[in-house]
Amino acid sequence: MKPIDVLKPIADDRCFDCGGPPASAMSRRAFLRRAAILSASGIVLVSPHAWAAKTADTGNRRRLVVVFLRGAVDGLNVVVPHGEPAYYDARPTISVGRAGGGGGAIDLDGYFGLHPALAPLEGQWHDGTLAFVHACGSPDPTRSHFDAQDFMESGTPGVKSTTDGWLNRTLAAMPGAHAPTEALSLGATVPRILSGKEPVANMPIGRGAAQPMPMDRPGIEKVFDRLYSGDDPISRTYREGREARERLMHELALDMAAANAGAPSPEGFSNDTDRIARLMVRDSTIRVGFMALGGWDTHINQGAAGGQLASHLRPLAQGLAEFAKALGSNYNDTVIVVISEFGRTLHENGNGGTDHGHGNVMWLMGGPIRGGAVYGRWPGLHRENLYQERDLAVTTDFREPLAIVLKSHFQLNDAQIATVFPSMPSSTGNLAGIVKL
Repeated sequence: MKPIDVLKPIADDRCFDCGGPPASAMSRRAFLRRAAILSASGIVLVSPHAWAAKTADTGNRRRLVVVFLRGAVDGLNVVVPHGEPAYYDARPTISVGRAGGGGGAIDLDGYFGLHPALAPLEGQWHDGTLAFVHACGSPDPTRSHFDAQDFMESGTPGVKSTTDGWLNRTLAAMPGAHAPTEALSLGATVPRILSGKEPVANMPIGRGAAQPMPMDRPGIEKVFDRLYSGDDPISRTYREGREARERLMHELALDMAAANAGAPSPEGFSNDTDRIARLMVRDSTIRVGFMALGGWDTHINQGAAGGQLASHLRPLAQGLAEFAKALGSNYNDTVIVVISEFGRTLHENGNGGTDHGHGNVMWLMGGPIRGGAVYGRWPGLHRENLYQERDLAVTTDFREPLAIVLKSHFQLNDAQIATVFPSMPSSTGNLAGIVKL
């Protein structure tokens, strides 16, 4: 007991052809037609305004990358409260050992420690560009993966009617013009967090990212180019999608030609982080990036220093460390946020795992971060301090550190942040100084 203050894309229902109010069948027909065209172009730009004539602001090189750990990672075994006996009492087989012992936590500040599988990130901790916000999460009590992810991506916990994601609203709030590649998502589909009015470029992960598509055949490309050569909204959207794909494919080709004399990179997260880092280095128009990783729902055989959780944390840490390295000097202007929908129970279950919980830990990394600290108010793990007598309590709303990043890093004002996170509670004051001014 020790409270510690330590430092599915949603379619817009308007008529796409006229920009007016909902037109039921016409609106749906236009949306489906447009979606088919963009799929053919190889880049998904989910936005009814993607055809607006805009010129990129290439002078601002500040970036934000969000990594979503889907499945609810166990924050108590990520940033371990090794200074609290209650942690070890609740987890007789899956607790990470105290710092200094074999397989023990990597000590951070004498009270918290890092899971040993996260050793590749020790350099970022010691150089002051890695921080954590513990007991952080959504104020909504749901234990449903679907609902919790939806609320965290919409930025409106408890409100299911929100039609766009907070990262797309961030793009809309940024001053200046926006390029088709300003937001880049790696994955099979555009995620909920990036759904909305602003254009979003979406690319497959792994080897599929650089695979040619039917539209890349010159004959097919010419036919589509002639078909959509007009000045109507659908044609302009098609050309913007082609422009985004051509730009990104060109950057990938340059990267592949320069890496290891053409030898393929290993599969996995490091491969994808290396790819997005090189794209960001080459293309200054990319301001926002998003990646998601699954496999964090550890109900069974979670493990301690080794095991299932460790096997996921290790490549995550390696990928993030390599991402920072590949960014080079751009790392000084990049903030990386790692989030998950909720944490896990304090007590281990009968299957050597943990069940759906509440409070968790947020990771913040990058040159603008004042790292080397665990921020937030630690509520303690004694029974009377737990949420519903079973989970780490949430003492920091996940939107608060994100709002600080947007305000300090992207220089959004209070009114703009209010459009990104409507109805967000006032600041708790626990995170002062987390982003360098």
